Amino acid sequence: MNFIDPHIHIASRTTDDLLRMAQMGCVAVAEPAFWMGYDRSGANSFYDYYRQVTEWEPRRTSNFGIRHYCWLGLNAKEAEDVEFGREVIAFLPELLDRPNVLGIGEIGLHKCTANEVTTLLSLVDLALTRGELMLFHTPHLEDKLKGTRMILDVLADDDRVDPGRVCVDHCEEHTIGRVLDEGYWAGITLYPTTKATPERAVDMVEMHGPERLLINSSADWGPSDPLSVPNFIMAMRRRGHDEALIRQVVYDNPVAWMSGSSHFQSE
Repeated sequence: MNFIDPHIHIASRTTDDLLRMAQMGCVAVAEPAFWMGYDRSGANSFYDYYRQVTEWEPRRTSNFGIRHYCWLGLNAKEAEDVEFGREVIAFLPELLDRPNVLGIGEIGLHKCTANEVTTLLSLVDLALTRGELMLFHTPHLEDKLKGTRMILDVLADDDRVDPGRVCVDHCEEHTIGRVLDEGYWAGITLYPTTKATPERAVDMVEMHGPERLLINSSADWGPSDPLSVPNFIMAMRRRGHDEALIRQVVYDNPVAWMSGSSHFQSE
């Protein structure tokens, strides 16, 4: 079955991973800007990273028949230094028009500090001013519920926000209900220790239905699996779910979500 991984950090994956993904049916990926495991030394480091995900990574994945898209932004883990963040945000507009950029992301909160919120508000304003899609990172573990509520409050306070153009990612059982109830897309991440398993993701599909749900691996440089979406497909099959339902979640939904950007090509 063909699938799209709407959140995976290709820059940290090997060509062997790309081959295996293609063999399992991956036809497209979306790579959000994220923390590379170390603090960058200056704004130019971000600029070079944005060039990597808009120039080099699309070439790498194309060798395996996988179309590459990306999101540009300032990850929550890098948002604490407000002045540094402003330097980075200042040159985002010149890059957002590149042909594989879907919008602004992943942005959000990490430790839910006032400085993180300040940077987040600047990124949200940029996205809304330009009419961009937005992809939100929600915090890990004990900060998950608080951070999700804060992000939803930020969005609710701006009447320019169209919930259908926003995905709140890394949802879990205690956060997904409110995200969906308020009209947003909900991302479920299959990631060891800090997020969900394929079986828990199937539970959430069964509890909430398939509408506006996105399943992703968020595979990066940590312990993670770029074949998490195929693992979810197998978990759905073990529960006896129809192939059309599975396809809706792993292919049709990502197509519908990413089609909100004029840069996305479904064929």
